Amino acid sequence: MENRAPSSPRGPRRRDRRGRGMRGPGVLPRTPGRPETRTARERFDDLVLAVVTEVDGRWADRLGVVEYAVEDAPDLPDDWDPATVPLGSAVRGTGDAPSRVVVFRRPIEHRAESRSELDALVLTVVVEQVADLLNVDPQVIDPRYESD
Repeated sequence: MENRAPSSPRGPRRRDRRGRGMRGPGVLPRTPGRPETRTARERFDDLVLAVVTEVDGRWADRLGVVEYAVEDAPDLPDDWDPATVPLGSAVRGTGDAPSRVVVFRRPIEHRAESRSELDALVLTVVVEQVADLLNVDPQVIDPRYESD
């Protein structure tokens, strides 16, 4: 005697018990193990790279060797004022060590409400850090810079 589940007159049973649709990815990746869509972190890195390439390309002769980096958040000391969080930092190079500009992703993303605000904020942070390294006004680095 076989123990079978009764078949429904509507056909085979599906695993959509709560009406939410199919489970699984909407798009299968071309490369296994790598998502087809870019992550927010990758999109932010691409944005910073585009701004840095443009600014550094214009000022490379005066800047010299500069390392650019994106970090999630700044590492703040315990006595830091919690009302202010840096969006970026610039460290001048000494001897063999190159200058370094770091852009902090999370504080910038929290302040931007749209993609255009994010673009403008990344441009502002990079321009301010490069201007600090060169001891010039940020408006000189990029005419699109807005101080507010």
